[in-house]
Amino acid sequence: MQAVILAAGLGTRMRPLTNTVAKPLLTVGERPLLEYTFDALPKEIDEVIVVVGYLGEQIREYVGENFRGRNIRYIEQKKLEGTAKALWEAKELLHGRFLVMMADDMYAKEDIEKCLTHERAMLVFRQEVESPGGEVVLNEKGELVDVIEKKNIPKGTLVGTNVFVLTPEIFNYEPVKLTDREGEWGLPQTVVQMVKDFPVAVIEATRWLKITSPEDLKVAEKLLS
Repeated sequence: MQAVILAAGLGTRMRPLTNTVAKPLLTVGERPLLEYTFDALPKEIDEVIVVVGYLGEQIREYVGENFRGRNIRYIEQKKLEGTAKALWEAKELLHGRFLVMMADDMYAKEDIEKCLTHERAMLVFRQEVESPGGEVVLNEKGELVDVIEKKNIPKGTLVGTNVFVLTPEIFNYEPVKLTDREGEWGLPQTVVQMVKDFPVAVIEATRWLKITSPEDLKVAEKLLS
């Protein structure tokens, strides 16, 4: 099974740390964030496609063509246009069902494994503090209805983690342009289009460390120590 790791972003909110270092290579406990992403990959994943962009050559050099026994392939997102367009860059390299993850957040392997028990799935997390993100809206049956980007999402609200198990049918849908972010197309919002025709299971994560600021690196290190 293939996995797509999205690693093309500028890491703007992590500056000045990302002025010279790709965000997925910033460290927590002396290990790059990207290594924690690989730690969370289930055994079913035998090939990883890494979508690179800003300082992508650093990621290529660090990971190489084989990493922890998995074949690694790269595709470059030359124009950064959000998570949906990033996935679309890998379209021609994908065959069959696949996993999508971010390169710079920290996930629990058991949560990813649970996602893989479904044909299609979306991993969500219940907010522990108020923060920006994609609010996940479910109906009374617990089915995915919408993902709405908001600047302030209250504690206890479900948010998307940008982890998905998808099938090639996702590419039958046009990427959804985000109304609040100029020049970006969102993968969660595109997956919402898919649920009209294909069921997508919603799995609640036991752990998710969203790394968006230098302070988050310190918090993650404390939690992992």
